[in-house]
Amino acid sequence: MIKHCLNPQFHLFIPSLRLVSPLEKLFSTNVDYNVADDNIGRVDFKLRGFCEGSRLVDAFSFFHHVVELGLVPSGDTCNFLVQALSRSNEYNMAYRVFTRMTHVGVLPNFLSLGAMIEFYVQEGKPELAVGIVGLILKRNYVMNGYLANVILKGFCRNDAVKAREFFDDFSKDFGCLDMVGYNTLIKGLCKAKKLKEAFELKAEMELQKLKPGLVTYTTLIKGLCKEGRMDEVTELLDEMKVRGLAADSILYDEVICGHCHKGNIERGKEILNEMVSEGCSPNVNMYNNLIHGLGMMGKLKEVSAMVTIMMEHGIRPNVRTYTTLINGLCKDGKVTEARKILDLMVEKGVKPSNMTYNVLINGLCKHGSVLNALKLLEFMVEKGSKPDVVTYNTLVKGLCEDGRVNDALTLFNWMLEDRNNVNPDVITYNLLIQRLCREDRLVEAANIYNKMVECKICGNIVTYNVLIGAYLIAGNVQKAMGLWKQMLHLKLIPNSYTYSLMINGFCKLNLVNIAKGIFSRMRSLGPNPNVYDYNTIVATLCSEGSIVQAKKLFQEMKISKCDPDVTTFNTIIDASFVARDIQFAEQLLVDMHQRKIAPDALSFSILINRLSKLGRLEEAKGIFDRMVASGFTPDNCVYDSLLKGLGEEGKTEEIVNLLRQMADKGMVLDKEIVTTILTYLSHISADSDVINLLPSFPKETPKGSSFSCRELLMKLKLDPRLQSQGP
Repeated sequence: MIKHCLNPQFHLFIPSLRLVSPLEKLFSTNVDYNVADDNIGRVDFKLRGFCEGSRLVDAFSFFHHVVELGLVPSGDTCNFLVQALSRSNEYNMAYRVFTRMTHVGVLPNFLSLGAMIEFYVQEGKPELAVGIVGLILKRNYVMNGYLANVILKGFCRNDAVKAREFFDDFSKDFGCLDMVGYNTLIKGLCKAKKLKEAFELKAEMELQKLKPGLVTYTTLIKGLCKEGRMDEVTELLDEMKVRGLAADSILYDEVICGHCHKGNIERGKEILNEMVSEGCSPNVNMYNNLIHGLGMMGKLKEVSAMVTIMMEHGIRPNVRTYTTLINGLCKDGKVTEARKILDLMVEKGVKPSNMTYNVLINGLCKHGSVLNALKLLEFMVEKGSKPDVVTYNTLVKGLCEDGRVNDALTLFNWMLEDRNNVNPDVITYNLLIQRLCREDRLVEAANIYNKMVECKICGNIVTYNVLIGAYLIAGNVQKAMGLWKQMLHLKLIPNSYTYSLMINGFCKLNLVNIAKGIFSRMRSLGPNPNVYDYNTIVATLCSEGSIVQAKKLFQEMKISKCDPDVTTFNTIIDASFVARDIQFAEQLLVDMHQRKIAPDALSFSILINRLSKLGRLEEAKGIFDRMVASGFTPDNCVYDSLLKGLGEEGKTEEIVNLLRQMADKGMVLDKEIVTTILTYLSHISADSDVINLLPSFPKETPKGSSFSCRELLMKLKLDPRLQSQGP
């Protein structure tokens, strides 16, 4: 109950006295502080004179001075000063006068208490404003709806739940709030995305015989539009028409914008036409929303038509219109046309914004016109626009992506040297560091980082990720760990990518224990390892023969929130075959099938290779057929495995058939597979009919010449000395 909870002791809601500093006495040099001969009447006269002459700072300073001298203005004058300061939105000064006057025993009147409610709401402390309501009731004043709405508005800014609680309590103790109160709370609920509660409040409002007006419907429709619930918007619009409420341009603007964001441009155009037919004039923002939507869909012809319609209605395109057009053309790759739009814009007297230039510069860079982007920078400066850091970052990125990192460095140095220019930010440094590291120019990347530190720009997680990764690739563990410690010292929280690159980096350097330590830290502190991290550790453990640890980690992965993928299964299955744990490998294949993880080319290759080596040739051939049926093209490794399996069983005819299949597919044989062919066919006599069946394969030579297996085999047979040399 508000009447009980809002009846506190006076001292709980009136702040303690704060002594006035000497500086406050000197706020105005025009104030005469010689009040030795003044009485209360003269002090009151001076204070009111300052207020009526809009010399509020002088009044504030004079008030503190006379009170310090022990001369307290009358209660009416003190309250008058509080209210004058509050009306001028000088809430802090009003609060300080209020604090001091109550401290010396002057009682606040209703309007002064109301001013304190507004002060606390402005300060974002509506709970303390509720406390002032307790003082209003204590002094037997009647609480009104205006002040209640002020408090309600304060709660709605940050906490719609508390706003609703205040609304219910106030209504219970003092009667329902008016239309403004309902609309205020509905707006707060919509802002908090509590549309269900907002519509319930609308229904409650109607039960109180308060008819929802245009403001109510506009607020609800705006909330629905933000959530893309456009069907419900249509229902509300129909309801409005039934109740005789006509939508205004503000409401139509919201509806058109909502349809455009939803991608339903045609419906947005229909709404615009309906609006015009009802005599409501469209504005430039409505057309801009439609143009933006059409531009996002790549419908540039319709964009042009919309601009024409817009101008026929006497609405001049503004900077947003032109920027939207330029953005759409750039996304469609029509950067030349986009530049023409900019020239037209300037010709029509519409000054491009920085966003306009930045959009076009970005478009030019993305479509390989970096030089034109640089020329546009010069044009921008000539036209009196000052490039911002986004402009330069876009150009630096464009130059780097175009492979012109040296030009990007020149632009960067120019930014540093020109004191009247925009200073590089962390994004600028990161762009250069990333590109230099990608080009293996780690020393230069380190110099850029050092400049960054000298300029007192703190690197972010991207900065450290790039440099740590680059140093690990270069094998410089000391530098990488130094940056890691520095990152932690700056209280930057490592993200998933940080851990991933460190785990991968240390694994590649065969520093498995360090990699496992970082992996353990990741599991204990977060973020949770992803499948890539598990796969990296599992693969490393398998490669060093620690199959037991790899299996344990794999089992942990299965019960965690990180599901294994095809790479995980491939790694463990291959390691299980190597360890001769065939039963576990077969269980993994069943598990893989149950999880609906489709095998990839490597999966088939592993199975064919391992089954062939185990002498399970029929199974290997079956896997091969399934591989081809699944749309995968077997590579030399797969064929080599099958050839070796067939050779071990002496199936010469099948070897020849497989070789012919390979030749038909245009396979280019590498040295290893040629060795395999010669090894298992070397027992065939030189005049055998089988030799004549051997196909020819293309060589890996520029001319694309071929060689005959038959000829090579016969040469090997006729000259035994070549047998030891191989092909």
